[in-house]
Amino acid sequence: MIRRFRRCGPALGAISPEDQAVVDQFRTMLSTLRHPKPWTPGSAQDIAVRVGPFIERAHTRPGDDHGPDKIAVALVHPDTPHAAAYLHGHQLGYTNRGWLRCETTAILGLWQPGYAMLTHAAANLPLPDDVGMDPAHYGVHVEARRADGTGYTLLRLGPYPQTWLASRDADLLNTELEGRAALVIPGFTVTAKDAVFHVSDHDSYTDPHGADVTALLADTIAGVSA
Repeated sequence: MIRRFRRCGPALGAISPEDQAVVDQFRTMLSTLRHPKPWTPGSAQDIAVRVGPFIERAHTRPGDDHGPDKIAVALVHPDTPHAAAYLHGHQLGYTNRGWLRCETTAILGLWQPGYAMLTHAAANLPLPDDVGMDPAHYGVHVEARRADGTGYTLLRLGPYPQTWLASRDADLLNTELEGRAALVIPGFTVTAKDAVFHVSDHDSYTDPHGADVTALLADTIAGVSA
């Protein structure tokens, strides 16, 4: 027996504007996945990054986006900078994470609108507590400067999870430096200041967690003076 099925809905070939918009968006998404725009370190453009099975839009931090293995990013709603996107992004946890340490292997390429339907926001889902990226927090830079302003960075400490912790250690180091005055490095003024933790240069930092930062400073100065 042959059963004949009648097609429900509009006649074959007819498609509503709403359905056509969805189809067009889907085709754009497929084309974007097939033809990603390469990301170049230091390009200062929004990028597409993997977050679990989703793809998210991310701002890169100027001066901290040159890799090669990690850069600093902030996850943003795909419709940024529209006001409605900010409100929706706040509800879904996009706006309260700050800067994050993103491995460059998680970068698909430059952000394109075609990725938007693959985000948590498109699914109306909040970002997970663990997005697979550690916070890109704060650091302390100990700098040696001559009278003419030239010099170099003597020691970098970080990352610190909160800015007040970085400020506390910077004050502690400056107190130590003031006590030693000119004996530190002849011809240089050495000062410590809290600063942004440069993820791109993370290998140049010494982790201060559980360490005596004054001892780290003393060892560094001894190495320079030797």
